[in-house]
Amino acid sequence: MSNLRPTLLAAAAAALTFATPAQANDLRASLEEDMPGLMELYRDLHANPELSFEEHQTAAKLAKRMRDLGFEVTEGVGQTGVVSVMKNGDGPVVMLRADMDGLPVIEQTGLPYASKVTATPASGVTTGVMHACGHDTHMAGFIGAAQLLSERKDEWSGTLVMILQPAEELGLGAIAMIEDGLYERFPKPEYVLAFHDAAAPAPAGTIGYTPGYALANVDSVDITVKGIGGHGAYPHTTIDPVVLASGIVMKLQTVVSRNSSPLDPAVITVGSFHAGAKHNIISDEAKLQLTVRSYSDESRKQLLDGIRRVARGEAITAGLPEDMLPVVTVEDPYTPSTYNDPDFSEERAAAFRSRFGDGRVMQWPAVMGGEDFSQFRRADPEGVKSMIFWISGTPAEMLTALQEEGKPLPSLHSPFWAPDAEAVVRTGAEALASSALDLMPAKGG
Repeated sequence: MSNLRPTLLAAAAAALTFATPAQANDLRASLEEDMPGLMELYRDLHANPELSFEEHQTAAKLAKRMRDLGFEVTEGVGQTGVVSVMKNGDGPVVMLRADMDGLPVIEQTGLPYASKVTATPASGVTTGVMHACGHDTHMAGFIGAAQLLSERKDEWSGTLVMILQPAEELGLGAIAMIEDGLYERFPKPEYVLAFHDAAAPAPAGTIGYTPGYALANVDSVDITVKGIGGHGAYPHTTIDPVVLASGIVMKLQTVVSRNSSPLDPAVITVGSFHAGAKHNIISDEAKLQLTVRSYSDESRKQLLDGIRRVARGEAITAGLPEDMLPVVTVEDPYTPSTYNDPDFSEERAAAFRSRFGDGRVMQWPAVMGGEDFSQFRRADPEGVKSMIFWISGTPAEMLTALQEEGKPLPSLHSPFWAPDAEAVVRTGAEALASSALDLMPAKGG
């Protein structure tokens, strides 16, 4: 979220207080009555996070709440996902989504309800578990929206599908639910909406939206570079994979700087470089791990093809034979870029401005982070309109310290990230519920 900072600082300074639209807001009044219970739920979720595809207690806890509200609930969709359906006459099918998983992060917020949970993820290293990405606020806002909509069945007509998704942090939960029949076993949506909290330089409760590409394709790429090892004193008898891999690392930067259009954002980052075991031994292998970010399918292909070309070309230059050329592996599945339908996003943004006030709704630039929310539209791009929007969770004291002292904000995934949860939950619940009411008007309304 750091690349939002230059755009938002000036606006944040001018919007530390929000003007509320003058019209009466029965939805907001009802939500205020629900907020104590929603914050109690939030604190419980925050204190008891679960890792990706292990959200068993979280799913069961929230599934019970949805049943109690009158939804038809199915658990275990896409391993630990939950699908709740409420049919209320003829009309559109609207799907609202929240993600459930925490992260392998040891919490250091100092909150009285801070997580003390530990777990052992796939890495095999026991660690603390924390809702460092704010999924606890997403779930509490989701339940808030469900409560508001279940109380107002006379105000909307259609089918409401509300899903609790596992494993967003792995980029695997959405596709797992889709492959488990989300669009075949349950009503297929015409509209899909979700929100995500943001560590943004804007007052807590600010809504940010991005028409078009909002988040990036995320590819994980492994390159195994082979060589001919030997004694460090006699490099002429070897083909050094460290030197070769270093050349690949440097040359990869030209795939972005010289092959990609400057108007088409792209990132190739080498996050890991492993080779050798001793000072005076030239290894016979080096391993690189890359993260690759893009927006369009065409840009993604260009980057991945460029990586393969550079690895092969540098190896040939180094004198490696065909049977020893680098092995480039692209992890599958990958996280596709998130595309917000532009017209739909502008319509929702206009409705948000009407409801929350102009100063509280801002267009934000796209980011190079990833979100598997993209899969819900990608499964049927002609039939599904989707939008994910941001809600700033930055507490007032953090924003003041940023503006007056230049103190950096903790980012999402930081052990210090403690959002203004009340502002996020309140805004998220109202935004989701009001959107569903707008999209599914009562017959004759």
